[in-house]
Amino acid sequence: MFGIGMQELIIIAIIALLIVGPKKLPDLAKTLGRGFSEFKKATEGVTEDLRDTLKEDESPKNDDAWKDSLLMKKPDDKEVRPDSSGKASD
Repeated sequence: MFGIGMQELIIIAIIALLIVGPKKLPDLAKTLGRGFSEFKKATEGVTEDLRDTLKEDESPKNDDAWKDSLLMKKPDDKEVRPDSSGKASD
């Protein structure tokens, strides 16, 4: 757990007990526990969103329909030819 051994935890607990006091220490521990829990849930949500995004990016894309719609566009049947005045007529 964060690379902290038993001796360090005991020292931290004694310092917290002296600073906060014995009556408020359980409330502080509950608050910290809830905060860490919410932080963990939030990071798991972000991680899951990133995994979903990466899965979507890695999946093969089917662009054939899009390419076909661009390539198979039918040309206009009428050709625009200039008449004797130099203007285009339909």
